Amino acid sequence: MSNYTVKIKNSAKSDLRKIKHSYLKKSFLEIVETLKNDPYKITQSFEKLEPKYLERYSRRINHQHRVVYTVDDRNKEVLILSAWSHYD
Repeated sequence: MSNYTVKIKNSAKSDLRKIKHSYLKKSFLEIVETLKNDPYKITQSFEKLEPKYLERYSRRINHQHRVVYTVDDRNKEVLILSAWSHYD
């Protein structure tokens, strides 16, 4: 049973289309499962982004791409802000 609901910000939906048609789909889905269970779980790819007061977090899909998200603990929701490279 999931502890959190994962939602996708409209601006990140184009990122999902890219992931769906790439070799990164499996890694992305594994990250989504982690976010559903515990968005703060410390893993090798977990990072709290700067500036810290914005409460944004990141998990690496691979070396180039990452999932950036926020957490609403009160409503038990994770909002994915982006899921592709910020270098493109």
